[in-house]
Amino acid sequence: MIEIVFGESEAGAMKIALRRERGLGNDVVCLPLMLDIGDISQPVLSKYRRDLLYRMLYQEQWGADEEMKAEMKALGTAYSHELTRFKGYLKSAEPLRIWYSDAPYSLCGLMWLCGKLRRYGGKVYAVKLPSLTVMGETAVEYSGRGEVEPRQFAEMLPLQRKLSPIEITTNAVRWDKLKHENAPLRAVINGSVISVPDNFYDFLIWKYSGEKPVREAELIGKILGENRLGVGDWWYAARIDKYIKTHHIEIVENSDKKYERILRLNRV
Repeated sequence: MIEIVFGESEAGAMKIALRRERGLGNDVVCLPLMLDIGDISQPVLSKYRRDLLYRMLYQEQWGADEEMKAEMKALGTAYSHELTRFKGYLKSAEPLRIWYSDAPYSLCGLMWLCGKLRRYGGKVYAVKLPSLTVMGETAVEYSGRGEVEPRQFAEMLPLQRKLSPIEITTNAVRWDKLKHENAPLRAVINGSVISVPDNFYDFLIWKYSGEKPVREAELIGKILGENRLGVGDWWYAARIDKYIKTHHIEIVENSDKKYERILRLNRV
């Protein structure tokens, strides 16, 4: 059984789980392509998407780090290797288990993957992360599989179900539709992925901004903490940069460490 995930964090947790827990597969394939963002008419590992992944993942949030910068630039090669491994498992008809959530990057990954599985002869299973889990007297709300601890993967195996050919085809057709629309962004509304403009989440920036100065890390932290939408800090940081350039947001106090900047809404 091959475990397939759509994010680096969940891949790391899954690799630990494979060593510690019973019932899981024998390998992990990570396909963190962030297909909820940007042009999806091009191949998933085109120069466009490699550059996009680099820009979004390496923004020098806490200052320049040459080692990390080099690592991020090598992402394209690493992801290409993962895709090659995945194709190899398809040829050998290995059973697959897809781990996904309602996070936009994850649902987009699932639909894109189903497009690759239309004529697959092997068995395909899926485990969907519940949006809310009660643990004792505590309720845990998830927005992505990166928040799951390694031991919880095995605990969630009873949620596994087999994907039927009809479901695989339906997801693939939905992805074809999204590719045709090729919006700058895809979001999840009532469990469905729809094409939206790139300013779709911007209202959250305005909601937590004001004329009172705020540190960028605190602003983004409030957005993420109070809105479990499965969208990473890098997206909001990129949108803030856009509004700094258009003078809608003002830098009150600059810093080499991007997230340490002090910002204020500029009512132009």
